[in-house]
Amino acid sequence: MSLEPEVALEEFLSAVRAHFSAAAHRTSDTDARVEATYMALADAFEIYEDALYNAFDEVTPFELFDDIEDAKDDDDDTYDMDDFDDDDLGDFDDDDEDDDED
Repeated sequence: MSLEPEVALEEFLSAVRAHFSAAAHRTSDTDARVEATYMALADAFEIYEDALYNAFDEVTPFELFDDIEDAKDDDDDTYDMDDFDDDDLGDFDDDDEDDDED
């Protein structure tokens, strides 16, 4: 469902206000209202950003925390050759030399 950017903006701002109110009146570290408004805020942001992009081909400078964590997890799956010692490479270097001789 695609919203007009103005409507999505108003819903996003309402979600910001609701989250602020819940955080300001938190009753405990595990206040369910804070968590619910946090999730609603994240959803409203994504809807707003989609509407902004669809209407104006524009994005915001913000990323959701979960998206950042997902990106970090993806980065953890890649390897940096500086993380390996020559011993970790085993016989790979020797195989390359043999190929050059043929």
